[in-house]
Order: sequence, then structure tokens, then C-alpha cells
Amino acid sequence: MSKNVVQLSKLLSLVLRHQPGYIGIQLDENGWTPVHELIAAINTIGTPINLATLENVVHTNNKQRFAFNEDQTLIRASQGHSVNVSLNLEPEVPTAELYHGTAQQFVASILQNGLMKRSRNHVHLSADTNTAVQVGSRRGKPVVLIIDSAAMHANGYTFFLSENGVWLTDHVPREYVRLA
Repeated sequence: MSKNVVQLSKLLSLVLRHQPGYIGIQLDENGWTPVHELIAAINTIGTPINLATLENVVHTNNKQRFAFNEDQTLIRASQGHSVNVSLNLEPEVPTAELYHGTAQQFVASILQNGLMKRSRNHVHLSADTNTAVQVGSRRGKPVVLIIDSAAMHANGYTFFLSENGVWLTDHVPREYVRLA
């Protein structure tokens, strides 16, 4: 991805997941905002963007963080919100194990306290170790944790699968977490 596409992707992550007011837009209860309003608002802060550029950012994002509705009049982040939205995801039965990538400096705390969503709406889990390694690499030496999602599900914990393949849950207690 070009530097411009990466910068626009980071801006979209900020406004569609965390701070829509930063550019003066609003998200509806499901996280959607009109595409034309988003484009106009981004242009008003001095970042040139048009529909073709926005489509390029959405379609080339390697994590598919953003999604259009069917007629491409609305856009939202696929997951990762810290603002209160409902993605209208249905509970899903997870695979037996899921993975969480983190940096080495957070491992001791996670093993003691489990995984908490903190300011986000959900804990994010990966279906494969490669994705977990990529996620963990963002803040230092990556460590992959294995989540016993089958046991969690059997014990009543709910899981959701986002549009872009990220598994979501409210909390992962420490007894379901182990080092890979």
C-alpha cells in the first residue's frame, strides 16, 4: 500500500472506530455513516479524498477493516470500535482454539488477569497463528496465546465473527489462556 493509502486507512480507523467527532461526522447505532458525508468531512480537514480513493482504501486494506453497505452509500468499520455501536452480529460457535497476538511485555498481565476488552467493545481473537503474530508485532516482540474457545463456549461464553474474520468476545478469563 502506498503511504497515502496507509495514512487514509489510519484516519478512517480513527473516525469510524473511535472518534467520529474528530472530523464532525456521526455514526448511527450500527456504526454506519453516509459515504458522501465522510468524504466531505475528510476534505474539510485538508485531506483530499474522493469516492474512487475511498473505495481503493477499503478494498486494499489487508485486514478488511472497513465495509460498505450493499449499494455503497454507507461505510463502517468492521470491528474494533471504542464508541458504542452494535454490529448486529449473531452468536457463532468458535473453532476449538483461537489465538491472540500480543507483545512480550503484556504476557504476564494477561496470564494473571485474562484478556479484557478495555476501551473497546470486544476482545479480538484470530483464527490462525499468522494473523496473531502480525497483531502482536505492532507493539514489540510478538507472543501468540492460545485460547481454549471450545471450553469457553461450552461454559456459556458468547463469540461473534466479524465481517472481516475477527472473532470477538467480551472477556477471556485466564484459565482459558495459555502460551503457544
